[in-house]
Amino acid sequence: MKSVMSGLDLRAIANELEAMVGAHCKKCYQPHYEQVVLRLRARDGGNTDLVLVRGKRIYTSKRDRPMPQYPAPFAMVLRKSLTNARLKAIEQIGFDRVLRFVFENSHGKFHLYVEVFRDGNIILTDGNDIIIQPLTHATYADRTLKKGIEYCPPPAAQDPYDLDFDSFSELMKSSDRNLGRTLGGVLNLGGGISAAVCSDSGHTPETEIGNVDLQKVWDALNALLHAEWKGYLFLNEGGYEQAWPLVLSTLQDQEFKEYATMCEAVDEWMGLHDAHALARREAEALDIAAPGRGHSTDVERLERRLAQQEKALSGFGVKVEKQQAMGHLIQENWTHVEQLLAQVHEAVDSLGWDGVKKAVKDIEWIQSVNAAERSFNASIPDEEGKPGQQVTLNLDETVHQNAQRYFEAGRKQKDKSAGAIQALEDTKTELARAKKKQAKREASGQVARVKRAKRLWFENQKWTMLPSGHLMIGGRDAKGNDSIVKKHLSLGDRYLHADLHGAPSCSLRNNQGFVTDPQPPPHIGDDMPAFRLADKIEAELDDEITEIAATLALAWSRAWNGGGAHGTVFWVKPGQVSKSAETGEYVGKGAFVIRGQRTWYKDIDLRLGLGLVAINGIPLLMASTAEHIADICSRYVVITPGREKKEALANRIYKSTGLSVDDILPVIPGNCEIVEDVGLINFKKVESNE
Repeated sequence: MKSVMSGLDLRAIANELEAMVGAHCKKCYQPHYEQVVLRLRARDGGNTDLVLVRGKRIYTSKRDRPMPQYPAPFAMVLRKSLTNARLKAIEQIGFDRVLRFVFENSHGKFHLYVEVFRDGNIILTDGNDIIIQPLTHATYADRTLKKGIEYCPPPAAQDPYDLDFDSFSELMKSSDRNLGRTLGGVLNLGGGISAAVCSDSGHTPETEIGNVDLQKVWDALNALLHAEWKGYLFLNEGGYEQAWPLVLSTLQDQEFKEYATMCEAVDEWMGLHDAHALARREAEALDIAAPGRGHSTDVERLERRLAQQEKALSGFGVKVEKQQAMGHLIQENWTHVEQLLAQVHEAVDSLGWDGVKKAVKDIEWIQSVNAAERSFNASIPDEEGKPGQQVTLNLDETVHQNAQRYFEAGRKQKDKSAGAIQALEDTKTELARAKKKQAKREASGQVARVKRAKRLWFENQKWTMLPSGHLMIGGRDAKGNDSIVKKHLSLGDRYLHADLHGAPSCSLRNNQGFVTDPQPPPHIGDDMPAFRLADKIEAELDDEITEIAATLALAWSRAWNGGGAHGTVFWVKPGQVSKSAETGEYVGKGAFVIRGQRTWYKDIDLRLGLGLVAINGIPLLMASTAEHIADICSRYVVITPGREKKEALANRIYKSTGLSVDDILPVIPGNCEIVEDVGLINFKKVESNE
């Protein structure tokens, strides 16, 4: 399975992207920490997404892909520099897996470097290659990627396009590796291309250089480097496996599909996966895809700790044995070690450490030296008398002291393992206690207690889910009303407001909503409906959905505690909501001016359902219409305005479900009366007959 583009792939991609030169960058997105998307508008019109997945791939796509509502910091930096900038050039750095995109606008030139190797990176620089912002700060042995310093590409590898036959032959003959490793490593071709060159030239990758017909290899290499490139997607039984710009001889017996360009092939191969980047990021942030982050129950947390401790403990024993074995090796080869210490000591006195570093390159028994620590790595002879196990020898210690150092390290590791065993037993005791406590909670009807780092963003407002899956939110106060209209009311949404002074501003979201969770976490029982927050849902808003939303908008207003049994709500489009008042008038905080025609819903019945649901793996109490709650929830109550204080009801729900009172109180609209209770407060466990 191919997961990373080769230098040849990027050469083909760079050639294809020449057609995009002259396009303008309209927007920059970062749907995932590993992915950046530049939305380019070509001269002839139409938008194309340039997808940059660091360390993996670069291609163009026209797929519909959800984007985050609020841009990430790196995306904001890109927008500030590249918005409306014209793409001037796309260049590959030598034959390395690095592409440079050159943009220009009224502020000057900007370079965007995309590194497609190791963990990868995306670096924005100015025209002089001074780093404005890297996607990830990194420090390597020979370069640093940090804001404010000059960008330095990785050490240049051999570019096969710069070779002629004589230089190629000289390079091949100077290699001490076999043919496959020389082509893949020394010539920077990678495994796939080098295997194909070997096959085309009639050799195997294991062939030694001395037995190779270099003319045949040279001809096969040039045939691949100067072939006519398209896009080929190779398939296996499990689906798409890899994409190449040409049909390699090593893959010609495998089923494949042909595309006009390499970008099209890559988009067909990995485009759907990359289009779901935002959903993956949200899952990771909420501990669905990345255990240990976001939220978890006590049992899940202790199970993770137990697994980590067991793994660490198994490693302790191996480390102890390894340290003791190396100490014994030094003692058993006393004479050999003593001679090495004496020879290195004499060499340091006469040549100095710099001279020793150069000299040891020709000594097979010494691998490296460390002048700062006055030590060197040496090999101990194996059973055949050849260099075997490596050990670190301190020049200022005797043979016995060097061996004793390893024995002491083994003893310390053994002491650590004793403490780890006790910690493991403590964790097992805590886990057993937590499981017993959780079983007791489940038997009494209480949901799993989830510890989470932060609340879901919509919990800061009044919220509900409609039968279609759409999300509706409303302001809790004047500041919340302003936030709803300014941040959460977009084109296509619907603005609802009860016909009462001080009623909350409500936004019925057109795209945002909830979908059924296909893989709910283990702590969510089978009797609790599980949903996930989604940035795009398939259902469309209509009058039936809006009328149901109007019930919630009325319940969230003072109508609930006002003593009336019915009320009126209207809705308008976002463009009809304004903060601008007429001349001489003033619009206060949280208030808005509505202009144009309104759609009214009258005589709305004040009757709500409160039910247990799970959102992104978190058990929550949700309010909606009585019919909707009864349809999706197995535990719920139906309420109407009444005399029981909301705090008293919240306390009863807390005792029955175990949910936090702070999570329950905002959901209850006011003082109420319970009309129907289906297991939410008076829970009865249903025993299985099996």
